Amino acid sequence: MSTATAPPRKTGRWRWLLPALLLIAWLVAAGGGGPFAGKLSEVASTDASSFLPASAESTRADELYAQFNSSEFIPAIVVAERDGAITPEDIEFIASESAGPPPIPSEDGSAVQMIVPIDASGEVGDAVEELRTALENAPEGLTVHVTGPAGQAADLSSAFGGIDGLLLLVAGGVVLVILVVVYRSPILPFVVIISAVFALALASLVVYQLANADIIALNGQSQGIMFILVFGAATDYALLLVSRYREELRMEQDKYTAMRAALRGSIEPIAASAGTVILGVLCLLLSDLNSNRGLGPVAAIGIAASFLASVTFLPAALVLLGRTAFWPTRPKYEPGTDQDDIDSGHRFWGRVARWVGSKPRPIWIVCTLVLVAFGVLAPQFKASGVASSDVFLLQTDSKSGQEVLGEHFDAGTGSPTIVVARESSLDAIVDATAGVEGVTEARPVTGPGDVPVVIDGLVAVQATLSDPADSLAAEQTVERIRDVTHAVPEADALVGGPTAVDLDTKDTATRDRTLIIPVVTLVVLLVL
Repeated sequence: MSTATAPPRKTGRWRWLLPALLLIAWLVAAGGGGPFAGKLSEVASTDASSFLPASAESTRADELYAQFNSSEFIPAIVVAERDGAITPEDIEFIASESAGPPPIPSEDGSAVQMIVPIDASGEVGDAVEELRTALENAPEGLTVHVTGPAGQAADLSSAFGGIDGLLLLVAGGVVLVILVVVYRSPILPFVVIISAVFALALASLVVYQLANADIIALNGQSQGIMFILVFGAATDYALLLVSRYREELRMEQDKYTAMRAALRGSIEPIAASAGTVILGVLCLLLSDLNSNRGLGPVAAIGIAASFLASVTFLPAALVLLGRTAFWPTRPKYEPGTDQDDIDSGHRFWGRVARWVGSKPRPIWIVCTLVLVAFGVLAPQFKASGVASSDVFLLQTDSKSGQEVLGEHFDAGTGSPTIVVARESSLDAIVDATAGVEGVTEARPVTGPGDVPVVIDGLVAVQATLSDPADSLAAEQTVERIRDVTHAVPEADALVGGPTAVDLDTKDTATRDRTLIIPVVTLVVLLVL
């Protein structure tokens, strides 16, 4: 009895349709989401105090102090100096070009300053630039700068303004070089880059909508981190899938069959990698800082978009290109080749694997000891912070102005520390604050007739610091102010202001570090 030979399985003629539809879907998604990458700055917050939890002392103090200050403005400090003495013409120029109170000459007579209120509800950066433009035609020999909180905010906004494009350019360039070296192909690296760009477009669309609806807090830092994470993750996942696909093309003649095998073999490690990072960054939701709490979802969305693009768009593009994607070193179909044959072809890593397999115990013991030695140093991870002006790599106008201000005036002028307390404790609060080292002046907020303003039984005291408001020395002064004002009986004093905000941000970040690092470690362990 003869047995009939089974006919060869027919390959589907329409297998290209699903990859083609996936490509079209991603083109539509990227086309719709791409513009939102450039709009993220529109929904990003730049107010440092808005990143703090409601329980922070500076947050509560600033909320109460807002009642004493009916106009919402950010102070810009115009400071000018010349080698000789300031002339009446200099003072007249500063006063005419700056709509603020009368200019205040320095004691040494070689500088003058004036505090100009900038509307916080408008574009602070534009207002500061207009002020700087108006001051460009200063009298000969007079150097003028615009500094203070508004000046620093404008310079920070300018620095972040072009950082998105720069980050994309640098990240894309670095990734492209790495991929060209790894794949030795002029086609494949661009496929991977396009996958990362599409993932970024999708992530930007989702993040924009959530930030615009005030569901998450977005700032320039988390925005930049998301850009880098998307490119890094998309490239990482691509390396896993592409390397497996190239191996399968040597064992399978049909590119569709090879892609199915490659996807089945790489989907688990890719998903595990993405899941570990997503769950890890979501632990930032435990943070007391709104900026960190917002970074968690932003980073998670970026990783999820990278994962989605890597397991849908990238396989679709690769399977349609087939072996052409690896040109000029196209993997050839080698009948009878199995995974062991491919593994043996990796000479260097094959030797490493055999060496590790021959001496597993001493190797893992030595590696564990090295990791434990580094782990012991983890508690030494302490961030004392830096002054806001020191975040600039180049000399900015606000940084130069702060230096001039510190040479001729009390450096904390224009950014006072605020103490809000009960009316009955006003004299004691003023005396206690004025006696603190680092405080040059402490005076109550007054109204008509120079009478202290009282609102709901509360008064406010402004303390001028001798150090720049964004300096570590000023933060130490605020700590001393809190110590003495909290000790005043029945004053219920709260200390706020720009320096207090910086201090509370640092203290809250320290608390978050102590809590979140162990939680992240536990979550990653459970995933593994």
